[in-house]
Amino acid sequence: MSVNQSAVRDLKTIKDFIRWSYSRFLKADLFYGHGTDNAWDEAVHLVLRSLHLPLDFERSMLDCALTTDEKKRILKRVHLRISKREPLPYLLGEAWFMGLPFKVTHDTLIPRSPIMALLENEFSPWLPSYPLRILDMCTGSGCLGIVAAMVFEDAQVDVTDISPAALDVAKDNSIFHQVESQVTIIESDMFDNLTEKKYDLIICNPPYVDAEDYHTAPKEFHNEPRLALTSGDDGLDFTRKFLSNAANYLTDDGIVVYEVGNTEVALQENYPDVPFMWVELPAGGNGVFILTKEQLSKFHF
Repeated sequence: MSVNQSAVRDLKTIKDFIRWSYSRFLKADLFYGHGTDNAWDEAVHLVLRSLHLPLDFERSMLDCALTTDEKKRILKRVHLRISKREPLPYLLGEAWFMGLPFKVTHDTLIPRSPIMALLENEFSPWLPSYPLRILDMCTGSGCLGIVAAMVFEDAQVDVTDISPAALDVAKDNSIFHQVESQVTIIESDMFDNLTEKKYDLIICNPPYVDAEDYHTAPKEFHNEPRLALTSGDDGLDFTRKFLSNAANYLTDDGIVVYEVGNTEVALQENYPDVPFMWVELPAGGNGVFILTKEQLSKFHF
């Protein structure tokens, strides 16, 4: 009898499947970094969301029995999480960002940008005035641009990506969160299709993983779209081109909020004279900088 056949026969309740999934994850030596950071939370999240239950599920219902179809759905997802190292949000088709659910597919990165900490504070104190025009470049699922539209209700937000499939997901998310009247979906390779546009705020979470980091990354990251992760040997190919053009698309008081992650060191080595304003993130992490139009215009990238 296979492990799954035994599980279908012997496991009965929601808590049985949480405990069983937890044990399987512990044995599998998985990487957690796409919504949870440990095997227990991953098991709870997988079981509850596979049953379409909220994460603040009433604990008294943990003894509820599951149907055979529900059992098989959970077992299939546990198998894929372990055998294929599939990140959990792809198995569920959703990820949570700033407490909100977003549709995700293999065409989009799983939302996790530390820029969300700045969104929570409306980019204070760096944003000099209320932004009426916002650009979210390399939008993927659209999470940053959509949350920006929710935070700045009077703003118009352009969300752009080179991937039409990713933009389809972003469109679905903008409709789900009821900001489609604020959010414009634009297919563009960087600034190519943004002629004559000017923005008070440009947010960008671009591809920035260098070749070495990508090849040594846990297998879970290799299930995300490589196009959205890597950018040349040192991870800066996209960033160099962006910095040389961004000033042309900012209003006079406009700013860029940009994520480069661990490539921060390489960026500073390449541009030692540029006064990047590195943001101290309250939840930890690094690699988010801010530049003004004046600063971008002054330095010849």
